[in-house]
Amino acid sequence: MTVHPTLQTYADAWTHSVEAISELVGPLVEGEWNRGTPCPNWSVRDIVSHIIGMESEQLGDPRPIHSLPRDLFHVKTEHQRYMEMQVDVRRHHTAPEMTADLEYTIIRRSRQLRDESRAPDTLVRAPLGTEHTLEKALRMRAFDVWVHEQDLRTTLRMPGHLDSPGAQVARDFLVEALPKVVAKDAGAPANSAIVLDVTGAVEFMRTVRVDADGRGTVDGTPSLGPVVTITMDWETYFRLACGRVALAAVADEIKAEGDQELAAAILQSFAVTP
Repeated sequence: MTVHPTLQTYADAWTHSVEAISELVGPLVEGEWNRGTPCPNWSVRDIVSHIIGMESEQLGDPRPIHSLPRDLFHVKTEHQRYMEMQVDVRRHHTAPEMTADLEYTIIRRSRQLRDESRAPDTLVRAPLGTEHTLEKALRMRAFDVWVHEQDLRTTLRMPGHLDSPGAQVARDFLVEALPKVVAKDAGAPANSAIVLDVTGAVEFMRTVRVDADGRGTVDGTPSLGPVVTITMDWETYFRLACGRVALAAVADEIKAEGDQELAAAILQSFAVTP
């Protein structure tokens, strides 16, 4: 157990997902590491490299000294450049090197979490030379590894863990983005309510309320007169919210009632991960 129980949920979710990833990639032969995944522009190897790199940074390891090739045309922002560094540096590593590096990183990181004694509001290292709280950092890592576990499961055709501890963290993380998606990005009208009804392995209903000033909030209280009600299953929800699938590919899995123009604007703005 960590000293602070508020961190334990995220530590447990991270452990569940990262160990699942280790089990998924352990048996892969060399060629399978190059298979593309739903994570745009990244292969199986790239995802595992990303996880190794991000967890190493949480351990305090220095970032690699590495120059990115000029032909990585998907790298357009400083954030993408930062993330790609840990990925590209391992693109020529063999399967045994990858699995050994992953296993060693998991051992070290698990020990760190097991012995964690810092307060949740302690500032820790974050991308691009910034800092955020330990609680936010661990929550981000729990979310990230669960989403990448699902990327690998899709690629390897080994579905599972849609309702795991990591899925619960992902639900809360993605729901928090709804006010911005609905009120700011989609421009929902003032004094309106929009309902998201999600079915499947992780089932929930949330209402986004836009106040008179155009600010959005989200809660679990039903609305009697929503402007829009959007219904989809959990797998469609997180894949769309994480930019893993195009809206056109899952349109048949989504039901929208009410203002169709607003519903379309919301769904077009649904992807919230970088």
